[in-house]
Amino acid sequence: MSQFVLSTFRGRLTSNVTKTTFKTNLLRPLLLSHNFSSTTSNNNAVQNIAVFGSGLMGAGIVQVAAQNGFKVTMVDLNQEFIDRGKEIINASLKRVAKKQHKDDAAAQKSLIESTWSNIETNTDSVKGAEKADLIIEAIVENLQTKQNLFQQLDKVAKPDAIFASNTSSLPISDIAKATRRLDKFAGLHFFNPVPQMKLVEIIKTNQTSEETYNSLNDVIMKMKKAPVICKDTPGFIVNRLLVPYLMEAIRLVERGEASIKDVDTAMKLGAGMPMGPFELCDFVGLDTLKSIVDGWRKDGKIDASLVASAKSLDNLVESGHFGKKSGKGFHSYS
Repeated sequence: MSQFVLSTFRGRLTSNVTKTTFKTNLLRPLLLSHNFSSTTSNNNAVQNIAVFGSGLMGAGIVQVAAQNGFKVTMVDLNQEFIDRGKEIINASLKRVAKKQHKDDAAAQKSLIESTWSNIETNTDSVKGAEKADLIIEAIVENLQTKQNLFQQLDKVAKPDAIFASNTSSLPISDIAKATRRLDKFAGLHFFNPVPQMKLVEIIKTNQTSEETYNSLNDVIMKMKKAPVICKDTPGFIVNRLLVPYLMEAIRLVERGEASIKDVDTAMKLGAGMPMGPFELCDFVGLDTLKSIVDGWRKDGKIDASLVASAKSLDNLVESGHFGKKSGKGFHSYS
């Protein structure tokens, strides 16, 4: 799932969407749970990062990493995708520079140039991965596609390179099975828009080593993000709580208990939410929401009542109404 809580499949949005003012305080991230150890110094600190995928999520991860001193290679299938990713980064960097250095054009220019100096691009997955200490995957949300990529990368990456998936809905352990480095595999779930959203979920499988976790925690802290750690369970933390909430809002309206407008108003004014559930559904993408719910229902690991289908959601998706990105969802954006 994308935007506030769910990662997009590729996140190729129009320039108007990338200029949207995002509301970034939906949930206040909890810091590390007392059940897990805090970060420790790592002698094998990550310096070079490869990000596979140059859509909104991938480009955002590249930008934040490069801004904070990592050497980053952005990798995608072809130059067209790479160029689009560079446009996303450039537009975002300009906004960040103006915000940080409002009246100082020289400082704005310096921030932008120093960030770009840390970024390389490549359409060759082998060359893109060969010097990486950490490889982050942010491609299409399809298990087989992710497994195929990591299987290929496992053969060419450095033996001690850490692998991480930015998936928001697929089991990390299932993706990791395609590799021979299960102890060096974890989830890094960033939230969109990456430059603004502080939270990153670090997902540990039963085989993720403590050394790998500590390295990833160090990376996220250096990126000036707030890490939380969770086990490899459906939806991790945020989506596991949020998706059932969104689905119950839809079912409440389907039962005729309130209108869409009143539910949105009630949750904003009564619960302090910056967006109502239907506004958030549209912002996330109804197709994305439906895909996650359908996948969880098929997986059978979550109470069926929480992920039961909703006719109004199914009908909107079938009609091509995906929310804000398509111009219409539960609300109209024309």
